[in-house]
Amino acid sequence: MTTLAAEAADRRAPPALFVLTVFTSAALVFLVQPMVAKLVLPLLGGSPSVWNTSMAFFQIALLAGYFYAHLLQRLPSVRAQAMTHVAALIVAAAALPLRVNGLAGPPSTDHPNLWLLAVLTLSIGAPFAILSATAPLVQAWHARTIGAAEGKEPYALYAASNLGSLIALLAYPLVMEPLTSLVGQRYGWSSGYVAFVLIIGALAVAVSRVRAASVERAVATTPAPSWRDRIAWVALAAIPSSLMLGVTTYITTDVASAPFLWVLPLALYLTTFIIAFQEKPVISLELTLTLQGAALAACAAMLPFRSTEFTVQFAIQLLAFFLTALMCHQRLVAHRPDPAHLTVFYLCLSLGGVVGGAFNAFLAPVIFDNVWEYPLVLALACLARPWGDLHKIPIWVWTMLTLGVLAAVATPIAVYLASGRLTQDPIIGALDQSEIFDMGVKVLLLCSVLSAFLIRRWAILMFAVVAVMSYASEVAADRVDTRKTWRSFFGVLRQSETYVPSMNSQVKMLAHGTTLHGAQAQDPKQMCAPLVYYTPRTPIGQVFTASQRQKQNLRIGAVGLGTGSVAAYVREGDHLTFFEIDPLVIRISSDPTNFSYTSLCAKSLVDYTVGDARLTVAKQPADSFDILLIDAFSSDAVPAHLLTVEAVRGYLTKLKPDGVLILHLSNRNLDLMNPAQAVARAAGGHAAAQSYRPPENDPKGAWESPEDAVIITRNAAALAPYLASGTWKPGDPFKARPWTDDYTNLAGSLYARLKDRWSWLP
Repeated sequence: MTTLAAEAADRRAPPALFVLTVFTSAALVFLVQPMVAKLVLPLLGGSPSVWNTSMAFFQIALLAGYFYAHLLQRLPSVRAQAMTHVAALIVAAAALPLRVNGLAGPPSTDHPNLWLLAVLTLSIGAPFAILSATAPLVQAWHARTIGAAEGKEPYALYAASNLGSLIALLAYPLVMEPLTSLVGQRYGWSSGYVAFVLIIGALAVAVSRVRAASVERAVATTPAPSWRDRIAWVALAAIPSSLMLGVTTYITTDVASAPFLWVLPLALYLTTFIIAFQEKPVISLELTLTLQGAALAACAAMLPFRSTEFTVQFAIQLLAFFLTALMCHQRLVAHRPDPAHLTVFYLCLSLGGVVGGAFNAFLAPVIFDNVWEYPLVLALACLARPWGDLHKIPIWVWTMLTLGVLAAVATPIAVYLASGRLTQDPIIGALDQSEIFDMGVKVLLLCSVLSAFLIRRWAILMFAVVAVMSYASEVAADRVDTRKTWRSFFGVLRQSETYVPSMNSQVKMLAHGTTLHGAQAQDPKQMCAPLVYYTPRTPIGQVFTASQRQKQNLRIGAVGLGTGSVAAYVREGDHLTFFEIDPLVIRISSDPTNFSYTSLCAKSLVDYTVGDARLTVAKQPADSFDILLIDAFSSDAVPAHLLTVEAVRGYLTKLKPDGVLILHLSNRNLDLMNPAQAVARAAGGHAAAQSYRPPENDPKGAWESPEDAVIITRNAAALAPYLASGTWKPGDPFKARPWTDDYTNLAGSLYARLKDRWSWLP
């Protein structure tokens, strides 16, 4: 080693400082994502689309950061790059402390995506973009200093970056969210940003000390990447990005839009990067291809069966997503370029993330009337597998594959017939349809997995199997006659129709996602009878009928419109106001060709206020309502910000002294009854609870649904008549910690519901 080289080696930055810088920047980048999304979530009704749009924004900001890093490489020296980057970080700190910037104005329900993008840009855009540029920049500096001297590739730092991201993501729902308030989180992250500026400042000084002769631009040992290579990188990065948002929407629609569910797919996404960029991956590409084929076929077979056990669906969807993302990223790493083209490579990765995220968040809701983007990209992901040589497939594989596909197609058709949809055979009709259905799902799943294991490497066959499984399972899963479908930022709405023998009438239904949100009989004699959750025997119906007996000229508020069923209770002299965040729901339910509760059945004034209920109800005069119904759902998920102490305290101020607040809490996957009763006490109210179950074999109860509800009053006297009825029980406020705007525990509610189902859980 020459004297000059020895001197340069002594003065170059410690390798650990590179790792610390990349790790810290990645942790800050991914810690802030669920934090900011949670800050803006209540402003847009708790919709799952808030996270998708936020993720698309972060991917765009990441692309901007990577492009900035790419441009910074044009500066001739590492010292100039380092000083410029530190200066940019200091300028971006003007957006701190972290908060929701109010310059974009109040939330827009007409253009929520644009409003949210504007708010995120003003609130966190500059710090996030500059922070995200750190990883590729530091890797480039590593390549031009340590890597140049020792011949080491900088890609291992990418694994360190993703490890920091993963730890931060898991720390948010497990540590920060339950143990700190949102105010503490905001100022804690802002302090972390300042600390990071000091760390990278130290690295900038260290790399600047290396003599210019030792940091000449790296010379590529291979040709520059072709446009075909770059397009392949973008495509391989876009598929996992799209699937991450797709599977997040899938699992949050039926539970809740909350950080503890947001971070799971994102954490798995980052884990695939960590595995793929390891020098010796713990999962080989060959094993990934085999497992991914089976998981993907199982996922395609199960996708339409949304009513199947949530935990089974949850596991299958996440496993298929994880293995598909890992396969794409391993294929990506296998085609990585020379380190001299590192920033171009990461720029293409980031562009792919933007393409995938933007497709889900912005394009798909416009071109599809249902969430078709998730199964579509699942199928397209098959084409990222090796194509192989079809002539080398043994004949026995073709035979077994054909038999498996035929069995998979025949199974749902048999279920279709046996469930009585195409036959009135008395023998078939006497069979237990639910058992037939469950058996069909299991056989279909088995055929799918076995067929996929046989395929292993061949992309075109895998594509065919997934397409066939998706089609076959749709045949068995589509058990209602869907007439119309609409889609907005807030979800997918479907109008369907069925014949109900006990009512001797066709019934129109409105479903949001997978949950029925109201129904109306088409027989003129029964058209104004409220159904499902709103019949007179249900808890909601009990409150309305009791209030009607006591008072004339009721002032009613209802958060959440649905089909407008409660409008059937409006008498002459009454006044009902619906608080609805989605303008599409108002257009659907106020159109008599769809539903006529508000236009035909209501005998007095019905009006609408558009916007998030927390914001719109707060603008109402105090002591206004005799009844205030909180009945807002996003599919089966109840927006948590509507159930906090601060929210309920605000609702109570809008009630008349003898008024009643109703919290409709029916839910398949969350136990909300205990937190709601704790909230009632903390808010200063008096509560009673009821879990209503329709009588079995009761024709009158055929269109009643099970219902969980809590009622809250401002004083004990207003609650007394309900307690005296015997159907309402005093609330127990000590079984859960009350939720606040700074504390919610949706993960605990999910666990409590699972514990009720599975007695073996501790």
